[in-house]
Amino acid sequence: MIDLGHLEKYRENNRIEAKKAIGGLPVSLWETYSAFANTLGGIILLGVEEQSDKSLHAVDLPDPEWLVKDFWDIINDPRKVSVNILCEEDVKIREIEGKHIISITVPKAKISEKPVYINGSPFTGTYKRNGDGDYRCSIREIQAMIAARS
Repeated sequence: MIDLGHLEKYRENNRIEAKKAIGGLPVSLWETYSAFANTLGGIILLGVEEQSDKSLHAVDLPDPEWLVKDFWDIINDPRKVSVNILCEEDVKIREIEGKHIISITVPKAKISEKPVYINGSPFTGTYKRNGDGDYRCSIREIQAMIAARS
């Protein structure tokens, strides 16, 4: 999807989200997972920060293996995430200029899997992506996703 060797060329948008993640998995990671799954899919980059000029740069995660394990533990917990639509190849530790980052490629969810939501409630935990941000879906949007399954 993107050339990680030239990270500085990219900006956050409706398919790319950067999260520094130095202190562990950010809480907002799960909103972005839901948003990408419910929209067009996208890539979440952990260990990457957005500079003041909006360019992206790697910051080097101190323990990426631990973060990946933590990620899998949480995404497979139905109390946190309604459905895990990822496979092992979607989560990778990468090295860029000697710095370790994690790329998480989130596919667009199938109609039968939507809404993909967090924290146990489709009505408060369903997100979509708009531009470079995630927004909580309205009840009407959620009902439309549920109706589309039938």
